[in-house]
Amino acid sequence: MKREPKEPVMTDTSSGDGDDTPDGTSPSDDGFEYPRDPSDIRDPDARGSDDVNGPRDPTDPRDPTDPRDPDDHGSIDGDSDETPLVAIATAVGLGVLGPLIAFVGGVGVFVVDMVFDLGLVASLLLTLFVGQYVAFAGLAVGYLAWRGFDRSGIVSYLGVRRPSLTDLGVVVVGWVVIITSVIGISVVIQLIGVDTAANQSAELALENPAIVPIFIAASFLVIGPCEEILYRGVVQGRLRESLPAAPSIVIASAVFAAIHVMALTGGISGRLTTVAVLFFPSLVFGAVYEYTENIVVPSLLHGLHNAVIFTLLYVTVTYGDELDELAAAGTMLFPL
Repeated sequence: MKREPKEPVMTDTSSGDGDDTPDGTSPSDDGFEYPRDPSDIRDPDARGSDDVNGPRDPTDPRDPTDPRDPDDHGSIDGDSDETPLVAIATAVGLGVLGPLIAFVGGVGVFVVDMVFDLGLVASLLLTLFVGQYVAFAGLAVGYLAWRGFDRSGIVSYLGVRRPSLTDLGVVVVGWVVIITSVIGISVVIQLIGVDTAANQSAELALENPAIVPIFIAASFLVIGPCEEILYRGVVQGRLRESLPAAPSIVIASAVFAAIHVMALTGGISGRLTTVAVLFFPSLVFGAVYEYTENIVVPSLLHGLHNAVIFTLLYVTVTYGDELDELAAAGTMLFPL
């Protein structure tokens, strides 16, 4: 999936005055006459010009057929002098900027709620819109647009396409891997007695079961797609322009897990433990994206994972207090 710079397009610069012979052939320095390429759209009267844009430097690695601005800000073809540190710094910066925008937007929603008394459902929907569509997906698309990608270029960069049956199978297998590994890790954590933190959204759902269906729908329509577009599509994708797959997945997953510190409650040790647990689902999301090269697949996997956990929470709070302990353990399982 790594974006490799395109090979330079070599052009024939051996022509003299650019004239063709009467029989439709082109003169050359070696005395032979070669048939003119009928697909050549150059102006036959353009004296000494290699193409409509003038002579091209054969050492320039940029592809003149690429619709993107060749002087864009860190184009997909990349600069030959760019170091991996630049890609890492850019990716980490984007990964941190998203939650900061979401935090500022959340403060704005809180103020609006205080003034207009929006109510729980309206406040939740507005928070999801600002914190996900604007802060995460908006940042990702805005960054790619800033680099010079048009709509089709953004779609191609992210890998947005309808998933195949194989892709859907990858979603199922990926979810089994995630739930198995996280449950195993959670059991070990409980056995050694390490504190964990709870997710704020999960706690809100436990206190207000009526909004759980909203969270389930949002898992597929909002949370999964928006977070994957930023952290897999752009953060991991930017890393893949300069790094191999494994370090790109690890770095992107570490950033994704770390930013959830802001969404957790409890002491610092509990938060760090929970972030470590969330790192494993993140690795699966990244591996699935690398394997399928389709952002829809990790988005579905992310949404499925969250939706299942929210469903378990809903069943827990609806069908008995005896499952409270299970619900409390479940709040640490999903990355929101």
